[in-house]
Parts: sequence; C-alpha cells; structure tokens
Amino acid sequence: MGNDEFDPASAGDRRGRWRGLIGVSVTRLWKRATGTRSRRIAATVAAVALTIALLIVVTGVALGLADGGVVDDDDADVRITPEDDSLSAVDGVEGPRLGATNERADRIRTREGVAHASPALVEPVRLESADGGEARTVLFVGVVPDDESRTVSGLSTASLEPGDPHYADGAYDGPRRGEVVLSRAAADRLAAEDGDELAVTGPQIPEGMPAPTVTVTAVEDAGDDETPVALVHLSELQTLAGADDGQLADRMLVWGERDAAQAAATDAYPEASITAVERTNPSALFDDGLAFVTSLLALVVGVVICASFVATTTGMTVNEDRRTLAVLESIGFSTSSRLAIVAVSTLLTTLFGALVGIVLGAVGIYAVNEVAAATVAPGAVAQLHPAFVPYAIIVALVSGLVATPYPLLVAARTSVLEEVGR
Repeated sequence: MGNDEFDPASAGDRRGRWRGLIGVSVTRLWKRATGTRSRRIAATVAAVALTIALLIVVTGVALGLADGGVVDDDDADVRITPEDDSLSAVDGVEGPRLGATNERADRIRTREGVAHASPALVEPVRLESADGGEARTVLFVGVVPDDESRTVSGLSTASLEPGDPHYADGAYDGPRRGEVVLSRAAADRLAAEDGDELAVTGPQIPEGMPAPTVTVTAVEDAGDDETPVALVHLSELQTLAGADDGQLADRMLVWGERDAAQAAATDAYPEASITAVERTNPSALFDDGLAFVTSLLALVVGVVICASFVATTTGMTVNEDRRTLAVLESIGFSTSSRLAIVAVSTLLTTLFGALVGIVLGAVGIYAVNEVAAATVAPGAVAQLHPAFVPYAIIVALVSGLVATPYPLLVAARTSVLEEVGR
C-alpha cells in the first residue's frame, strides 16, 4: 500500500463510510457503557432522560390546560351539535338547538358499543345566595347522569343521582331530584357549600310554578376557575327554561367506542354536526395563551438544561478517552473521521436518554393525574399524545447538536505525540 494510509472518510462510497463510522461509534459506546468507566455515559443518559421527562409532563399539563373552555370541557367521545340550517334543530332564543334530545338519547344508549349518551342544555339561572345576599347568576348545565363518573363542563356527574326521573317518558311530571353540583367559582359567588339549599329566582320561572330549590351535593374545581357553572338534572332545567316543549338541548354527548358512537349519532341526527372528540390535539396549545407560553418556556428551559448537561458530561468523557482517539489517529483515522465518531456518539447517547425520558414522562403524567384526581381535580389535568414521542426526540437531538461543539473541540485538540508521551 506504500505510504497510503487507511482513511475511512475517503475509502468506498459515502454511505459505506458512514455505516463504518456509526458502527465504530456504537461499539465504542457499548464498551464504555458496559465497562468500568460507564458513569459518565450513565450521567448523560440520566440528565437527558430527566429533562425530557420534565418537558413531557409540563407540556402535557399545558395541553390539558388548553383543552377547551368550561362549557365544552367534557370527556365525551362524540359531540352532536346543530347545524345552522339543520332540519333536526329547533330555533331557540339563543340560536339553533337540537330537538327531541331525550328520546334520541335513549335510542343512542341502546346501540352496541355506546356506554352512555346525554343531552346538555346550558341556561343562565339566578340563585339566591346562601348568606341571604343578592341573587346571583350561575350557568346551569342540564345532563342525564349514569352510574359512571362523567365530566361535563369541567365538573363530575358522580355527585348527581343517576337517571332523570322528572322526565317521566316525556310527561315532565316525575319527582324532582333538586340536586346541583357547583364549581368553585359558583360556590364563591353564592357563598354556598356542600349541603346548602339554594332558591331559584327570577322571571324565568314558569307562571304558576312554585320557586324551586336545589341542594348543593358537591363543590368542585372546574377547568375554568372564573366562570360560575353548575350541573343539574336535564329535565328539571328543561322545565325551568321552557325547553321541555320539544325536548331541547344545546348538544348531545356520547361516550363509548368512537366508531360505534359516531354511527349511532349519525343515525339519530343525520343533519346535525357530528364531531369525534380529539381531546389531546397539540394544536390546541396555539389557541391558549397561557398554555402556549408554558409549553414554550418548558421547551427553552429543556433545551438549555439538556444541552448544558450533555456538553459537560460528554466533554469530560472525551477528555478521559483521549488515548483511544490517539490510537484511532495512529492507525489512520483522519481528523474528520474522529470528530464524526465523537459527534455520532454524543447524539446516540442523547437519543437513548430521550427514549428513557419518554417512558419516564408518560409515567409522570399518569402520576400527576392520579395525585390530582385524589386531591383537587375532577378529571385529568395532563394529557399524553403520540406526538410527544417525535417531539421529545427532536428536542433531544437539537440539544445534542447544540452541545456537540464542546466535545468536538476537546477531541480536535488530542495529539498522538502528547498521549504517547504521557
């Protein structure tokens, strides 16, 4: 071969050269990870994993924060809403509403794959405050609860008795439950607490109907801590609002297998708008200012912290590994090849840390939701989405690229003569 030296950066085609460099990088990493000097690699992986896990948890909380307003904050799988020109909608004072909702909800519930269906009627109602002060307006949401805890308008239906007996197969003369679940904002506005009895007032009470009362069965934190909202039984609110004539509601909520729920909804309301709910759509982050800023800050902090850890620990690793780099130089690896090996090793370590971090982040979101459900929240406060996987990997690789120049600088300063003279 004469004076020609072996240089994998110039031998063979480019794809083959990169395969060789990646193979050397993987082998080098594996030997270090399984050898006695594996603490630096473990520290790098742990730093990246914890940073990515924190990023996923914070982004999941931000996505949960951006998951719609209080009125639309439910955990249904399918929503049915009236189209402006829908033949199945009945024009009400506040715009088009769905008609015959009680009957059609019963029909939807009988379909295979459907767990529950409930109309939802939204009406402002004035209630006398518990301390005898001025009557205040609260946004009532009428629903038909079942044996399972459902989330409607950010509140759980678990504190309402299952069923809707006042409906009485359309006669609206059955017994009233008189139950109400208040959001924290509504309870503060009314100075009410669990067990208080509140009187309904105002001109909306039908003529000849005695002023009804409702008993607070629970006070819960809703997703919106400013809007005073409350859950009641549907037929009782329909009677109060004059929506019993036509069985009116603003929307229909369906729980169950998504395909089955969509099919049942389409059969019941062929002219209405049928929406399969995507509760964890990452695009919702851009529609909520606070959620967007939270996720953006988490991204910036994550990249900075991750890059700092990777640069520091990888730089120390390369410094410890100068002798190996000198050996590579002595057997003919060019400077560019040696730097490529260092860069690939850094990115591979970062990638492995990201994969571990994704798992930890998913566990973290589950833990946050469990703690929140056991303390203050009626439902999940953080959302997990499949898009978090590529997002986390991209963030980690960007952090690795930002961190790479430092270990490359350390590697470039390595000299065979210096290392041999040690």
